Amino acid sequence: MPHLSRHNLPINLNHWHHYQRNPLVQLNPLWRSWLLDQGSLTQRLINASNGAFQVRKLRQGWQQPTCSEARCLGLKPRQLAIVREVELLCHGEPWVYARSVFPQQTLTGRLRSLKKLDTRPLGALLFSDPTMKRTHFEVAALYSAQLANYFPNGTDNSENFAWGRRSLFFLDEKPILVAEVFLPAMEQHARINSATLASID
Repeated sequence: MPHLSRHNLPINLNHWHHYQRNPLVQLNPLWRSWLLDQGSLTQRLINASNGAFQVRKLRQGWQQPTCSEARCLGLKPRQLAIVREVELLCHGEPWVYARSVFPQQTLTGRLRSLKKLDTRPLGALLFSDPTMKRTHFEVAALYSAQLANYFPNGTDNSENFAWGRRSLFFLDEKPILVAEVFLPAMEQHARINSATLASID
């Protein structure tokens, strides 16, 4: 497989599974609280980094969602949507890769402002909206071949993988699909934090 650019991350959205319904998905206890947290990931990252948080936009524009994304959103084949890809940085390192899909019919009325998020965190907007509703999580274990530049030295070891999750948000009953991948730099923090909590107990 060719070396993958961080700015062209091909997450295979056909391998997501409902975390409760598929016995093949074994959630690592280290990640369970992150993967299944119903609160704002943005706010949790801000807290975990003591405020050293920022958003780096990789790209955003009109494109055809994947088949899996289109099914999730109820889109017709070849229907275009705005796809936004960002890194969520803590202490200057990418902890989370996020891919959001905004159908054209969502970007109407007051939600037209979603076209111009720039480096503002989507999570802050979602969780401050009184009309927001969220569906169940789907999770996936994404291997380092898909995440080459995020692993040390660009290794391609199939034992290295990153956990991801996705869910549908609804604002004014209009859907937005958000997928988030927890990257190796964040794993180090999670392990240290887990060990610290264990020592306190």
